[in-house]
Amino acid sequence: MYSEKVMDHFSNPRNVGEIEDADGVGTEGNPTCGDLMTIYIKVEDEIITDIKFKTFGCAAAIATSSMITEMALGKTIEEALKITRNDVANELEGLPPVKMHCSNLAADALRAAIEDYRKKQT
Repeated sequence: MYSEKVMDHFSNPRNVGEIEDADGVGTEGNPTCGDLMTIYIKVEDEIITDIKFKTFGCAAAIATSSMITEMALGKTIEEALKITRNDVANELEGLPPVKMHCSNLAADALRAAIEDYRKKQT
């Protein structure tokens, strides 16, 4: 059902945790399935220098959270905003159709964290 890459990110998630003094925090959830993701970002000179996540959900939710943190780390804010839901799923070598909403949550949580960061800058 899941690719080896999904299982790896589920079994050994990267960047798990919380950033106490995060520059941006974004939370997204899906009331239908109960998945809830929070992404924390630290930004210096418009570059994401640290990123962590906390996720309550299934294997796909944890794997997509882990993957999006790896994809966004070291990128500029503008580059991170261009990461799509499909990019996350493709990096994980696919997700079952019934689990594609998890990649949506991960991308949306990252965007929410960036929006929070931008609000705090003004």
